Amino acid sequence: MQQGQSLGSLMAGKRGLIMGVANDRSIAWGIADRLHRQGAELAFTYQGDAFERRVRPLAQSLGSDLVLPCDVSRESDIDSVIATLGEAWGTLDFVVHAVAYSDKDELKGQYLDTTRDNFAKTLVVSCYSFTALARRASALMTGGGSLITLSYLGAKRVTPNYNVMGIAKAALETSVRYLAADLGGAGVRVNAISAGPMRTLAGSAIADARFVYRWNGTHAPLGRNVTLEEVGSAGLYLLSDLSAGVTGETLYVDGGYNTVGIPSPRRLGPEQN
Repeated sequence: MQQGQSLGSLMAGKRGLIMGVANDRSIAWGIADRLHRQGAELAFTYQGDAFERRVRPLAQSLGSDLVLPCDVSRESDIDSVIATLGEAWGTLDFVVHAVAYSDKDELKGQYLDTTRDNFAKTLVVSCYSFTALARRASALMTGGGSLITLSYLGAKRVTPNYNVMGIAKAALETSVRYLAADLGGAGVRVNAISAGPMRTLAGSAIADARFVYRWNGTHAPLGRNVTLEEVGSAGLYLLSDLSAGVTGETLYVDGGYNTVGIPSPRRLGPEQN
């Protein structure tokens, strides 16, 4: 929490699920922290013992004792999580889906070299899991609700080494629009955040991540990269009633970099002019 910032009540009485926290630098954690500070009650998932050891203490620091195992490639795991939340809470108000996977060895070099097996697994974990989750979670959103997922500019434009993950994120953004249409009548909103490069565990798996981070910070209109707190606040906006009229959107939180075509020569070093 930034100095001088106080606790609020924007999410008081709201309950939601956070999926994809790896550590305290994860985007999912930045969103969870903002939600907690506005009064939300949270549940968390993890995959495997190593992540449980990281996630459980973080969840407990926000007063959460609902920390559940979930491998999103197994629909039975998603069923179990939603059933547990149904028993504990009865209803659900929001979901944060921050789950993605691709073989690290294929997040470098050419997309041309993507293997069939990794293509399928990347799409299932990084894209289809959101649809599977939305189908189940929305059944608990009897009074309406909000679901968000995480994308990246590589869904729209070629970025170094993003490769098959760019394909998965493009499918994910399209899923957001179709899910928004399917669930809008029930008062359930579906949106995505496309954050700029960040120093996260997930981001570090992509080759040349440091170069992309520096490039974005140099050429974004704001002249810097965004912070975890700023992306967390965007998540709070999309999950709260502040965005009650917003669905089917991908919100860019990247310092404006997505609007740039050719960088200004003034931002380039003399050797590049």
